[in-house]
Amino acid sequence: MSRSFILSVVAIAALISCRSVLAQRVPPALADKIAVETDVEYGKAGERSLKLDVIRPKQESPEPRPCIVWIHGGGWQNGNKSSGTQRLGALVSSGDYVGVSVGYRLTDVASWPAQIHDCKAAIRWVRANAKKYNINPDKMGVWGSSAGGHLVSLLGTSGDVAELEGENGTPGVSSRVTCVVDFCGPSDFLAFGKSNPRLNDPGSPVFKLLGGPLADKQDAASRASPVTYVTKDDPPFLIMHGTQDNTVHISQAERLTAKTKEAGVNVTFVKIDGGGHGFGGEEVNARVKAFLEKHLLGKDVTVSGESIKAPPMAEKK
Repeated sequence: MSRSFILSVVAIAALISCRSVLAQRVPPALADKIAVETDVEYGKAGERSLKLDVIRPKQESPEPRPCIVWIHGGGWQNGNKSSGTQRLGALVSSGDYVGVSVGYRLTDVASWPAQIHDCKAAIRWVRANAKKYNINPDKMGVWGSSAGGHLVSLLGTSGDVAELEGENGTPGVSSRVTCVVDFCGPSDFLAFGKSNPRLNDPGSPVFKLLGGPLADKQDAASRASPVTYVTKDDPPFLIMHGTQDNTVHISQAERLTAKTKEAGVNVTFVKIDGGGHGFGGEEVNARVKAFLEKHLLGKDVTVSGESIKAPPMAEKK
C-alpha cells in the first residue's frame, strides 16, 4: 500500500470528521430550516484570528432581518461559540432573525479588557456586513449566559465608552445594541468580591479575568462592571437569574436591575425560583422570545416579570 494512498485516506477521513462536527452543530430537527457558516473572521488581535458563526434561515427574505448575537459563558476561561447554534436555532428557524455566535479571547490568552474588545469588534463587524447577510443594522439584540451575560450587559451599558472599543476590527462603526438578554451574569465585581473572598485566589475565574487578585484590581474591577456605565439611553434589558445560584449570587442581578431602573432604562427582571447557575425550560424560552419580538420585531406583546419555577434539572449547574 503506497504512502500517498494512506495519506489520501487520512485526508478524506479528516474531511468527513470535520463535516460531521459541523453538521452536529445544527439540531437535526432544524437542518432543513437553517444553515450555519462557521469560523468567519471578524477581526484580529495581533496575529490571532477572531471568529464567529453566522446562523441563517434557509428561507429567503425580501426585507433585512434583525440579528440576535449570542455570547457564550464559561467563566471567561472555557466554552466556545459552537453553543450558539443550539441557543439560536429555534429563533432563526422561524425566519424572523439571523443569528451570530461570537468567539472571543479567553483568559488563558489575554486578560481584561480583551473580552469586551472582541465582543464590540464582533458587533461592529456584523453591522458593517449587514447588507451581505441581509441583516437590519438598526435591530441587533445580544444574549449571553454567565460570563456571556456579563459581556452582553456590558455591551448594553457601554455603547458610548470609547476606552472599551478596542482596535480589533472594523473601526469607525457603532457597537451599540438594540436590546440585551442577560442570564445570570456578574454586573458589579466590587460587590461580587465582598460575597466571595475566594475570588482573590489565583485559580478563580475573576482573578484570571482581571489579571490579579480582586483586592489589588479595584480599578479594573470597576471598569469591567456593567453597573459602572449605566445611563438613561441604554437599551432595554431582560435579566433572568436563579434564586439558588451559588456561582453568581442573585444580588448581582438585583444590583443591575436597580441601577438601570434608577436611570430610567426599560428593564424586566425575572427570578428563576429554585434555579441555579444555568436554567432553561419552556417558560424561560417564551419570555426570551417575547422580549426579542417586542424589541426587534416591534410586536405589541407583554414581557412578564413574574418569577418562573425552575424545572428540577435546571437547579443543577
